[in-house]
Amino acid sequence: MEIALEEARQAAREGEVPVGAVLVKGGKVVARDHNRTIALCDPTAHAEILVLRKGAAEEGNYRLGGELYVTIEPCPMCAGAILQARISRLVFGARDEKGGAVLSLYRLLQDDRLNHQVEVVEGVRERECRELIQEFFRALRRGGEVPKWP
Repeated sequence: MEIALEEARQAAREGEVPVGAVLVKGGKVVARDHNRTIALCDPTAHAEILVLRKGAAEEGNYRLGGELYVTIEPCPMCAGAILQARISRLVFGARDEKGGAVLSLYRLLQDDRLNHQVEVVEGVRERECRELIQEFFRALRRGGEVPKWP
């Protein structure tokens, strides 16, 4: 999760919503990235999507398996991509009560009507993940200037 937090901090420094993600297989980091929707002018450029794309290219297979670490609970789009990539285990930091599709609003990854379910672990470094994103949005509301995280 430390690597995902590093990626989230990088997103914040770039003025992006601070979410980071890391794909791990066999104890090895396969891919890492952060939200880049603004920089790429791409509404699908969420951290999870970018990591899954990189992982699939690295592995030469869209069925990735492995573990995905994300700082914030994935949205419906990302949860769908996680299912399609056949991720085995999702580990995330903080829930997204307004948009989370894993435990908060929906439970897409554990819906037994689908042909794949994902083991879910929540709350890893939850306080840090939650505080990072909350401070980012607080700063925006104060006047549009986001803090420069180290």
